[in-house]
Amino acid sequence: MSGSGGARPRVTLTWAQGFDGSIASAPGTRTAISGPESLAMTHRLRAAHDAILVGVGTVLADDPSLTVRFAEGAHPRPVVLDARLRAPPSARLFGPGDRSPIIVGAAGADPGRRAALEAAGARVLLLEPGPDGRPPLPAVLEALFAEGVRRLMAEGGAAVLAAFVAEALADELVVTIAPRALAGLNPFHPAPAGIRASELACALADVRWERLGDDMILSGRPAR
Repeated sequence: MSGSGGARPRVTLTWAQGFDGSIASAPGTRTAISGPESLAMTHRLRAAHDAILVGVGTVLADDPSLTVRFAEGAHPRPVVLDARLRAPPSARLFGPGDRSPIIVGAAGADPGRRAALEAAGARVLLLEPGPDGRPPLPAVLEALFAEGVRRLMAEGGAAVLAAFVAEALADELVVTIAPRALAGLNPFHPAPAGIRASELACALADVRWERLGDDMILSGRPAR
């Protein structure tokens, strides 16, 4: 897999994990990992981006608001990768205020679901799907750039994180590492369906470490 040559936002890939690499205790479950200091850092990072992207699985499992609550700054615009338009119009990411979430679905998705999401205030973008039935990430990023998104923060879930790394579409990576093992879901091992383990192998350049409370923050630029 490879990235796109078209205009796209700058992408920051971020997540919290235990020291064993797990981002949740089990697939489809919500697991609190970050301490208060690193959580505030994550929300400052949210405020520095135009939009924040998650997969629909995260919406269905966590119902996140994707707002800035533990720092000063504006809320980023929510973006959901949702090929079949499964996100419920009652999801918390539709508030507060008129945030107009962007729902990215596949061409041919159910018109009734599209109408319901638009009635709730969403901007629904339907893109041609790839062989796996999902719009390819490079096309998604180009569509978001056309919507005015210049800085995008991608937070998960596991398959989304792995796809950005595999396709070399992350410009910066920020990982919170908490001092506990979850023995659960790792976004890179085993590799998600459709991704080869070799595509997830990369190094970080311009590496920085910072301690916030009991957590360590690792950041850097993915490099092949």
